[in-house]
Amino acid sequence: MKTVELAFEESGSSDNCPLIILHGFFASSRNWRQVADRLSDKFHVYVPDMRNHGVSPHDPLMDYPSMTADLKSFIDQRGIKKVNLLGHSMGGKIAMWFALNYPESVDKLVVVDIAPVSYKHSFDPLIQALKSLPLSEISNRKQAEAMLAADIPELSYRQFLLQNLVLNHGEYRWRIDLDIFYRMAPNIVAFPDAGTLAPFVGKALFIAGADSNYVKSEDIATLFPKATLNVIANAGHWVHVQQPDIFVEQVVNFSSD
Repeated sequence: MKTVELAFEESGSSDNCPLIILHGFFASSRNWRQVADRLSDKFHVYVPDMRNHGVSPHDPLMDYPSMTADLKSFIDQRGIKKVNLLGHSMGGKIAMWFALNYPESVDKLVVVDIAPVSYKHSFDPLIQALKSLPLSEISNRKQAEAMLAADIPELSYRQFLLQNLVLNHGEYRWRIDLDIFYRMAPNIVAFPDAGTLAPFVGKALFIAGADSNYVKSEDIATLFPKATLNVIANAGHWVHVQQPDIFVEQVVNFSSD
């Protein structure tokens, strides 16, 4: 399978155990800088931009096998034999698919507010709202934010998405290819058929927000029979943003066992 060379951010001593953090859909390495910085005392932290995200190359194919192949190439290029993986949402599905296909390469697995299942929701209305933004009429980011308010009511989520809007030679453009996102979004909502794969019997921690409904213990047990599920109160899908202290503490404690 053709892979792409992933851009990445790196922190922590190379003497520490390697930890790769995998971001979610529409996100990038920059969204994990604060967490990565806090974990860099204990780990050699890599945070790649997955294909079609951040400053990594664009490719018309975006599904979990292709993104896992990118991750495998990233790990092999650095001569890493065993790695700790931490993935949120889409990144959690990449981490799970990697662990199922390359269990010998995974030391510990942390999956954040996602399960190995295909969900029912659709990103179509969201992506159409972004595509309909009249970029030639926008003079500042706040204006773009106001234009999206009716379709995307949650301010923090609008601001998160608009991190992908960049100013280039005086004109705003999308850093991501929204046409690729639109075509490939059903792959992101889904999870590949793991029927022929053995369960991952290594150490795994699933962290979920109490106000989120993405993770059910019965959805985890078949493929990750030794996993622990920790639910963090007063947090939703963005548990690492809403409860960063508890989140970091749980990751460090789990990885130190």
